[in-house]
Amino acid sequence: MRGFARRSTVEQACDWIDEQVAPLSAESLKSVDAVGRVLAADVISPVNVPAFRRAMMDGFAVQAEDTLGASTYNRLPLTIVGQSMPASPANVRLQRGQAVRIMTGAPMPADADAVLPVETVEISGQQVEALDAVAVGKHVGEVGEDIAADSVVLNQGRRLRPQDVGILAAIGVPQVSVQRAVRVRIVVTGDELLPPGSLPDGFQIVDSNSPMLRGLVARDGGLITSSEIVVDQPDAILSAMRDDVDVVLVSGGSSVGQEDHAPRLLDEYGELAIHGIAMRPSSPSGMGRMDDRLVFLLPGNPVSCLCAYDFFAGRAIRALAGLSTDWPYRRQRLRLARKLVSVVGRVDYARVGVVQDRVEPIAVSGASLLSSTTRAAGFVVVPADSEGYPPDAEVEVLFYDR
Repeated sequence: MRGFARRSTVEQACDWIDEQVAPLSAESLKSVDAVGRVLAADVISPVNVPAFRRAMMDGFAVQAEDTLGASTYNRLPLTIVGQSMPASPANVRLQRGQAVRIMTGAPMPADADAVLPVETVEISGQQVEALDAVAVGKHVGEVGEDIAADSVVLNQGRRLRPQDVGILAAIGVPQVSVQRAVRVRIVVTGDELLPPGSLPDGFQIVDSNSPMLRGLVARDGGLITSSEIVVDQPDAILSAMRDDVDVVLVSGGSSVGQEDHAPRLLDEYGELAIHGIAMRPSSPSGMGRMDDRLVFLLPGNPVSCLCAYDFFAGRAIRALAGLSTDWPYRRQRLRLARKLVSVVGRVDYARVGVVQDRVEPIAVSGASLLSSTTRAAGFVVVPADSEGYPPDAEVEVLFYDR
């Protein structure tokens, strides 16, 4: 057993990551399958939406001038000369004193400039009486009012949401150019581990890191190609680290003990760029390259694994996916209810609760206590040059709920 020869700073680790990564190449994907993917190019609308003048209310298409002065005490009669339904317009040109029954979304007749809502009329046979006045353009959707032809609808770098895919359908865009999904292999080591979903048995414990990492990778634009427990043997670990992916996450065996094979293998068969970081938890974290893939060594302790992923591996995956490298969490500045202690020379990842807008530190140690993250509202990052914060100090909380 030996200690780390030196520890890199968090800043040095982030700088190394930023030097290694750039958005992956683009690929064409069906728009209907593109939710969650990142646009590799602007989307420009080929059409106007709407492409025709349409009614925005059920009622009667009229010339607004015919309704001037209309009220319940001054009913103005109009003659019904047709009906316009969605996809079945009225084939008439509206004259003064006429009206066309119209449904929401239906095309406006020629020369009609307003819609008189159905609740402001009384109908008698082929006549309708206006009980209120409408202004020119009232309840009418104009051509291109929603989206103008040749305008940029969605910008490069946007992660597509369900409503964005709806827009793509509305403008008739069947394919979009998106960043290729980041292929990620999760390698969990430890002969004491049981697969997720098992019951703990004897001295064996259940792997909780891979389910957590799967969710984090999906959040950050990655695609899990494989996630499994690998026997604690150098050949098996090396084979997994050489998988045909963009990023390998090795959970466990990341330190400097006799059974910590991953750092030695990465150093021998690739590049161990950083090993040991001045932070708490996650100090045994490491990173490097093996051939064309990035490899991140994440501690086996659950909180350390989460912390190291968020600081480093998540940053790289987001950059490769074309997303911002910044923390993907909602932030808010709040005051501490009590002192938050840290040590100068290392970055601290302090889990906190929030009670009545006051920040309560939950734990600053105990890297195996994953429950501390589920009990926490979020965390506070204490910089390396700080001894912590006194009661009532304002701190920035990063909330797990995003």
